[in-house]
Amino acid sequence: MTLILKQFFSFIKLLHSDTGFISLSLGCVCGFILGMTPTLSLQSLLVFLLLFVFRIQIGAALLTAFFFKFVAFLLDPAFDSVGQWALDIPSMQSLYTSLYNMPLVPFTRFNNSIVMGSAIITILLSPFVYLLSAFLIKKYRESIVEKFKETKLFKAWKATSLYQWYYKYDQFFGN
Repeated sequence: MTLILKQFFSFIKLLHSDTGFISLSLGCVCGFILGMTPTLSLQSLLVFLLLFVFRIQIGAALLTAFFFKFVAFLLDPAFDSVGQWALDIPSMQSLYTSLYNMPLVPFTRFNNSIVMGSAIITILLSPFVYLLSAFLIKKYRESIVEKFKETKLFKAWKATSLYQWYYKYDQFFGN
């Protein structure tokens, strides 16, 4: 639970910073994929590899994965029906057989209807999750953060010595 809280506060800090929204949005997409697909699979390993190789916000990915795991349990019946439909396509049976006989592909557990359905739905919804998260991050920064910085409470907090100490500490030892 401490890791989730730490990632949550890190995510809030990044939302308030001037860093680009692309890495945050991509982190939300990776978290969406991690949350919707099974945890111990080759797909999850691939997403974690992407998180560490590219400049994608890991805190955003872990935080959104935490929340989407709960949503995934509610969507399991939909995943099952979509996956069963995809696995029952007669023209795809020879492809599935050859994929299953390959060395690493069976570790994706694509022959499970819930795994197949979650993969299909996740792939289809990922671009929309990216666009929605980018839009929400921009709107949050434009409306909430800017209005909060104009309040008397924030200006009073910024004038305190504790804030000045934190600001200097964050410059030296922050990210």
